[in-house]
Amino acid sequence: MAIKITYFVHGTTYDNLEHKATGWLPGELSPKGIEQAKALKEKVKMNEIDFVFCSDLKRAIDSAEIVFGGEKEIIHDERLRECNYGLLDGKDSGLVVYEEHIEEAFPEGEAMLDVEKRIKSFCDFLLENYDEKHIAIVAHKAPQLAIQVLTQGKSWKQAISEDWRKTKAWQPGWEYTINK
Repeated sequence: MAIKITYFVHGTTYDNLEHKATGWLPGELSPKGIEQAKALKEKVKMNEIDFVFCSDLKRAIDSAEIVFGGEKEIIHDERLRECNYGLLDGKDSGLVVYEEHIEEAFPEGEAMLDVEKRIKSFCDFLLENYDEKHIAIVAHKAPQLAIQVLTQGKSWKQAISEDWRKTKAWQPGWEYTINK
């Protein structure tokens, strides 16, 4: 049993541009984010994707609709939400330090291990219901890092330190495989 995943991150939001940590807030795509999603649509091979899942937060839904709307059904799943930064949702993104919250939750929020549990539940669901399918996911930073921890055997510290956002090494989708 195996599931192929192509992971896409939502487009740039106004919060991203203002250096705010959106967390579980809905977030609004900026004009740049809308253009990113439109450009991504041109690069996606729709015929290779069986199902599309996205976070239930507005910025991911809007990105998924621009890329996949009219081509594929989009299934919203709250397990794909960004990390809940609790009291830091909407605050300066410099205050959100993943390395300090691998095991210890953000005040009134989640820890990275909580995100990992959500993503593990989602991956188990995929294995039970979508065996041998190619799944597109549109979501956020923390769920992507959790997938790396779960599928590539990385530690949280390693996944965080090697995150493409630090090197600005964006690409039009990241490939992962979930095995039973």
